[in-house]
Amino acid sequence: MTRMDAAYEERGGPAVVRDALALARSAREPGPDFPAGPAVTAWPGEAVPVPAELDALLRKSLAGGRLRPAASAGALHPVNTHLLAGPGSPLPTGRYAYDPVAHRLHPRGRVPDDAPPGLLAVLTVTARRTVSHYGHRAWPLLLLDTGHTLAALALAGAEAICVDADGIRLAAAAGLTPERGEPEHAVAAVWCGPGTRPAPDALTRWASYGPGTAPLGGDRSAPAVLRAARAVLEEVTSGAREGSWTPCSVPRADLLGARRPVPGRGLGSGAGRAAGPVPERRRGEADVVVRRSAAPGFTGPPDPAVLARLLTAAERTAAQLAGADAVRWCVATGGPDAAVLGGSGAPEPRPIALGDARATLARWAAGQTWLAGAGAVLLAHGCPDDAPPAEVRRAHLSAGYAVAIAQVLAGRAGLESRPVGSWQGADLGAALGEPPGRYPVVHGLALGTHPAPAPAVLARATVAVPGPASAPAPGRASAREPASAPDGAPAPVRAPTPGTAAAPSPPPCPATPIPAEGDPRS
Repeated sequence: MTRMDAAYEERGGPAVVRDALALARSAREPGPDFPAGPAVTAWPGEAVPVPAELDALLRKSLAGGRLRPAASAGALHPVNTHLLAGPGSPLPTGRYAYDPVAHRLHPRGRVPDDAPPGLLAVLTVTARRTVSHYGHRAWPLLLLDTGHTLAALALAGAEAICVDADGIRLAAAAGLTPERGEPEHAVAAVWCGPGTRPAPDALTRWASYGPGTAPLGGDRSAPAVLRAARAVLEEVTSGAREGSWTPCSVPRADLLGARRPVPGRGLGSGAGRAAGPVPERRRGEADVVVRRSAAPGFTGPPDPAVLARLLTAAERTAAQLAGADAVRWCVATGGPDAAVLGGSGAPEPRPIALGDARATLARWAAGQTWLAGAGAVLLAHGCPDDAPPAEVRRAHLSAGYAVAIAQVLAGRAGLESRPVGSWQGADLGAALGEPPGRYPVVHGLALGTHPAPAPAVLARATVAVPGPASAPAPGRASAREPASAPDGAPAPVRAPTPGTAAAPSPPPCPATPIPAEGDPRS
């Protein structure tokens, strides 16, 4: 057992989070995979249909199998949703667990009729699903996945979000007991209405009702790496007893056609969003489609004006959720004018460093070489290894939230995109001239367009129809087309052709900082 592994065995407050974050960002490879367990939690009793008033909210944000509206690392989908229904909500008063695969609700027990009015959702994570593949790199991905789910609920019509309530209190409000079933860690809460926010003591009152129905089965055994991840989650989700509520941040209507939120119109009706050129229901369906992670190969550069709007949207969205100091934002581009760009609110982003950083980003992103050819990469950076646990939580949640919003806006602008969540040794701040270790990459979004197909050349001779031998065998990708990766999963990297040399490793960072008046990095 290494010193780091031994430290994991004992909870040590912020020191555990510091060491775990440094390890997650290190070059150390995860261990062998182990079973991820079921994709959804099993609950006793018969599930009930989702009420019509909640159908759009849940279907547009959470429903699906391997492919769902919210992105997830490796398409492992560790985030669970527990609904707390009080008077005035579309459900009878009580607790419910949502099954996203069946799109049904499992009742988990009634509560007193004087429960807080309205509908709350508590988001939890089942760490085993993601740790089974990503090992010690998994727990930051769990927070990023939760941020993506928060954004999906906001886009579907939720009203407010709480990202700083104490995790133990959130779990108690959801009626969860750590002694039974697969452990779930409560990370955030969402207010679904009616109204703009819940009663000030809503979570405390729900927590006072005692445990709800426990899940069936659950694997209580856990390898050391899973026990470590759970210990870190307990630390980063400790916070204010009741927490604070922030209105769901959906960018203004003039940012690439985004919808403007209207207070007090939640419960997924869609009525609280100003209608655009596309009717509301169709717009929601389109947003679900554009949140699909595109297969690598979108190498065309985005328009600079679009990049500027995406950068502004990401900065403002993250700041509204977690404060302006949680993470910083920039975008790396390629081509003849390759640079790292910043400058929120400007008509076009301005360079803060010159040079093509995409090859370095590809090396930092767990060796995902396709990233070197992406049209551009939007980057959230900050949250040093020694950040307080509460700051680690809000930085990752806000980064996931803002990247998810940016992905929708990018899709509306006709761009392909793919979130990138795992980064190793990615000290972007140091590469841009900041003190080392203060601004590592937290999350990214690759952006671009697919190159236009080459014009067909008419041959004089009759074109022969390819025979069966020219088609790829069933289940095998064509030699010209990379296999599509699952949503959120790294794409396979094709090995160099025998007899050819592999591409040389990129330099540590090709970008050269440019001092600029008013630059927050200077």
